[in-house]
Amino acid sequence: MGPIAWIIFGGIAGWVASQIAGRGTQQGCLFNVIIGVVGAMIGGALMQLFTGDPFTFRAFSLSSFVVAVIGALILLAIANKMQQRR
Repeated sequence: MGPIAWIIFGGIAGWVASQIAGRGTQQGCLFNVIIGVVGAMIGGALMQLFTGDPFTFRAFSLSSFVVAVIGALILLAIANKMQQRR
């Protein structure tokens, strides 16, 4: 996927993750994109760790979307813990 596709994909995955986590009204569009893209990287790394196969995001698919949302949820959970410590 190209950079524009990563931004769109990351924005959608970050938005879905923020809705699941209950943070939808607390963050903006840019934060959703960042959470989604970084979450996709985290999710891909975890998939590779658990399955041993490299998980690549070459095209939009349901499996890559689910992995990106799971990674974004993990990232949001870490962000919530860090925010609570302050």
